[in-house]
Formats: sequence, structure tokens, C-alpha cells
Amino acid sequence: MTTPTALPPVDTLVVVDVQSAFVTGGGAVPDAARLVDRTAALIARARAAGALVVHLQNDGPPGAEDEPHTPGWELHHPVVPGPAEIVIRKPHDDGFRETGLGAVLAGRGARALAVCGVMSEMCVQATARTALARGYRVVVPYDAHATQDCPAVPGVADAVPAAVVSRVAAYALGSDAEVTVPAAAVAFTAPVPAPGTPEGAAA
Repeated sequence: MTTPTALPPVDTLVVVDVQSAFVTGGGAVPDAARLVDRTAALIARARAAGALVVHLQNDGPPGAEDEPHTPGWELHHPVVPGPAEIVIRKPHDDGFRETGLGAVLAGRGARALAVCGVMSEMCVQATARTALARGYRVVVPYDAHATQDCPAVPGVADAVPAAVVSRVAAYALGSDAEVTVPAAAVAFTAPVPAPGTPEGAAA
């Protein structure tokens, strides 16, 4: 049996909307425990390697389960604030839209991103798609993103299981995204800021 070639490491982990409303209680995605386990392991390995860790936190509208400063809005994973780990709040599905994510990635010298979290067909896909459009290498580990079942619409379509929705959402990113990689196979390294950027300039 041929041993698979090791994947090149990524220098940035983007954890999309792993917030209490989506991974605990009645509103949790199916198999939330597995998602939390996989994302926690990715965060731990990224920290150990000195990779950049970005937690995206969705600001839902008034009355939503992720309305800012409500229990459901809180990030599930503890954050270790510092130069290599930050939280970026976002008002849209796309983590780049009207946020500082693009500037942060450029300033830190990011070149390759692993994107995980929820929801597969919304915020995960939108953020990964923009990252691809901006020229980043993008890995979306197949077992580290999740969503809800797509409900049936009488006379229109049957229900679609969450696992199918997630798989289709990832494959819809096209051949440039790496979407058949398990979380356990994602390796990390520290980003190297380009000369002339604040992080890359000589002290």
C-alpha cells in the first residue's frame, strides 16, 4: 500500500462561528460533539506550531440565537489572546466582508488557510470562497465543518441530511480548495510576514 504524501502545512487556522448557540443545546448542529472535538484539536495544534488562529464570531440580528452579548453568541472554545490568536466579529456570512480579516492575514504574511466551523453552506463556504479568490491556499477539513439538516419543502424538495449539505457545500468551492482532507491530517507552521509589513519589518 502506498503511503499518502504529507500535505504541506498551513500557516493560519480560521475557526468560523463555533459559538454556543450552534454547538450546544437544542440548536446544536448534528454530531456537535465531533465538530467541537475536531476544532479543538486543530486549535491546539495550530497554537503549538505558532500558526495564526483567527476566531470568527458572528453578530446575529436582534432576537437571533447569536445576537451579540447573549449566551448563544459566546465562543465555545476558550481564546488565548495574543499576536497569534485573535477574535474578529463579523456581520455577514463572509468573514472578509466589512471586517479586518483581510488586513490581518496580509499583515501576518498568511499564505495558506485551514477553514473550519459552521455553517458549511453559509459562513464556512463564503469565507473559504473569498480566501480562494484572494489567492490563498484553502483547506476545508471534511470532518471539521458542519451544518443543520435542510428541511423538506412540500411540493418542492425532500429534506436533505446535514452531512450531505456539508459535503455539497465543500465540493461547490471547486477544485482549487482541498476538501477531502481529515482534520487529523492538517499540519501547521508559523506564517512569515513579508518584509516591509509591520510584523515583518526589522525591530
